[in-house]
Amino acid sequence: MKVSVDTETWPIRGSFTISRGSKTQAETIIVTLEQDGVIGRGECVPYARYDESRESVMAEIQGVVPALEAGMTREELQQALHSGAARNAVDCAMWDLECKLAGQTIWQRVDVTPEALITAFTLSLDTPEKMEQAAVDNAFRPLLKLKLGGPEDLDRVKAVRRGAPNAKIVLDANEAWTPDVYQALIPELIKLDVAMIEQPFHADQDAVLDELERPIPICADESCHDRASLAKVIGRYDMINIKTDKTGGLTEALALKQAALDAGLEVMVGCMLSSSLSMAPAFVVAQGAEVVDLDGPLLLSEDIDNGFEFEQNTMKPFTTVLWG
Repeated sequence: MKVSVDTETWPIRGSFTISRGSKTQAETIIVTLEQDGVIGRGECVPYARYDESRESVMAEIQGVVPALEAGMTREELQQALHSGAARNAVDCAMWDLECKLAGQTIWQRVDVTPEALITAFTLSLDTPEKMEQAAVDNAFRPLLKLKLGGPEDLDRVKAVRRGAPNAKIVLDANEAWTPDVYQALIPELIKLDVAMIEQPFHADQDAVLDELERPIPICADESCHDRASLAKVIGRYDMINIKTDKTGGLTEALALKQAALDAGLEVMVGCMLSSSLSMAPAFVVAQGAEVVDLDGPLLLSEDIDNGFEFEQNTMKPFTTVLWG
């Protein structure tokens, strides 16, 4: 097997801001596997929040190249690399290659009939005034996700609700709240018909949820990476956000989804800022999910060739030319 590892930079429409800073580009790593003239690809996004950098992820991938060339299996990969971006790119490339070598689609291999999905559209963290205008511009979208993380969060949510009175709204607090802030905001957020709150507290502070009521469903993002994370999530959260860059690929993402459902948790499927190549395996996991947040390509001014086709916020099933 021939293995190649390349970096890619995708320009973002304007800039994208969360509580940790602003970005104008999405930097990804693409792994390409070639066997008998057949090619499989996978894409990942190094994420500084998890102590990942482009250099560290590239080094992890390069570390398993000899084993891949010698015939490493996808099952062996799960033990060779930890959950994270590096394993994600390799695992998804292996799935893509397996499908093509077997002459099967990913849908045949996972025994699922794909359906079009409605994805959330993300409103970047900004002043309440600018977020209200962004909401007006996107009021036609059925599901908006607000990036929060500052003292004006309630004003931001009020502004978005004014701008998009009919949209379903979910919040991503980005680990920025304290229990006091949470308790002060919840009554107001109920009035604003907020449907879900993602990761209100730092991942190290999950235990505070033992003492707090959850009248609005709470979703674990940074607190849940893979099945090993579930023990500290169950009973504290109502939902988990599955991202292939956290699980380390489609293999663990599918296993985590089933384990979460078995435990009575609802499932959200999200993404990092990346191209349609990253969205394809996530789209597989997202079938039947309660919340889908795969708007990465919509936030880019340039996508990979043969990417997803969107009709407003509806994602149509991808073609095998893209992946799987």
